[in-house]
Amino acid sequence: MYKDIKLEKGLYNITGKSFTQALTELDPDENYKDTDLAGLDAYERQLKRFDIKVHGENCDRVEKFFLSTDSAVLFPEFVRRCIKEGMDKASILSEVVAATTLTDEITYRGLTVTKSGSDTAVSEGGTLPNTNVRLSSSATNLSKFARKLSCSYESIRKHRIETFAVILKDLGAQISRAVNVKATDVLQAGASSMSISGEALTYADLADFWASMDSYDMTTMICSPADMAKILAFEEMKYCVSDYMTSGMVKTPYGVTIVKCSDLDGVAIGVDKNCALEMIYGTDIIVDFDKLISTQCDEIACSITVGFSMIADDAVKTLQTV
Repeated sequence: MYKDIKLEKGLYNITGKSFTQALTELDPDENYKDTDLAGLDAYERQLKRFDIKVHGENCDRVEKFFLSTDSAVLFPEFVRRCIKEGMDKASILSEVVAATTLTDEITYRGLTVTKSGSDTAVSEGGTLPNTNVRLSSSATNLSKFARKLSCSYESIRKHRIETFAVILKDLGAQISRAVNVKATDVLQAGASSMSISGEALTYADLADFWASMDSYDMTTMICSPADMAKILAFEEMKYCVSDYMTSGMVKTPYGVTIVKCSDLDGVAIGVDKNCALEMIYGTDIIVDFDKLISTQCDEIACSITVGFSMIADDAVKTLQTV
């Protein structure tokens, strides 16, 4: 049972397994089917074991994690989950990445796709059109994105866990926005470009931009907050704005999801998210668990190592909006 599990730092250091995965092997989820604990994962069951409430009206203070050496082991995973939640909320990657790859190398050679020949019917004995798949001519260098939170245990120990979680989520969002920029840089580097027809962006420019991607379907458009505000103000978009109010994203009347990226200025990126970009993980989110357990909260360091590789260059286009 979950109350008999011996918690120790070594659970964070098992190759190929996260803390929760290692914990689940000791305390399988299937043991709790049709019980009051069904729906909780192995980590959440440990929070219940030590009566640590991380949100809600009766949320505990941060010091609750450190009442015993066993419960202190749970704190780094709490930090990691909060940071990941913040990263996921700020990320645009779900709308632009077609495939995800894991690697233990610091460089990665992806695949590129080129097409030749006509798509019309092939006559008897005629030459078949060809799709070429090759290793990319250059390797993708993975980049480390990291942030350190410096705070004394004394400054936060009496604060509610839920309040501290807000700070951790914001830290994760900062990292995620940097990763977003890396992705948009790679997308722009391999894309052909077009310009608006006049001096200011119009709805007709958006329609022409969508139609310009004839071989692929533009599923996503990434733009700056300023350009997104202009788009939302178009008369043609008035029936779509309610989507933004509920989800933070909005679709054009012809089905393109618009997402904002603050680093873009004067350019919008159109993407077929099913074909364009591969994301390469060197590491998932890493939190320095040993320091968090032994020195409590004096320093919280977290990082993620990722890279991006284009798959089909024609699945991306850019629009100069000024």
